[in-house]
Amino acid sequence: MNTFWDFLIWLFWFYVVIACIWVFITVIMDIFRDHSLNGWGKALWVLFLVFVPFLAAFIYLIARGQGMAERNAARAAQSQAASADYIRTVAGTSSSSAAAEIEKSKQLLDTGAITQAEYDALKAKALQTS
Repeated sequence: MNTFWDFLIWLFWFYVVIACIWVFITVIMDIFRDHSLNGWGKALWVLFLVFVPFLAAFIYLIARGQGMAERNAARAAQSQAASADYIRTVAGTSSSSAAAEIEKSKQLLDTGAITQAEYDALKAKALQTS
């Protein structure tokens, strides 16, 4: 590296290599995560990627890129839903908590532990938080 321009060219090619590796890994991960593709199809895509990597990656991205994006979006939505469900269970606020609170309040009312006014207040509070 004699000059600054040599360094910039080296940096550019380093970036290209890293980007290519990233694309190849992403394509291979998508091939193995796709449940609609059978084993022979997966094997053929992998062989195609091994012997003609750039052409295979471009063809895969063009032919199956839409499905790849849909699978990634579905996986992200599923992960977000699981995370939100976990947070609800840890926080103790689930969608049925309002009904559970009203049921507990009704049992307390039936046993005489609280008055009708207290029951109405607890019911309103439970409905308000849901």
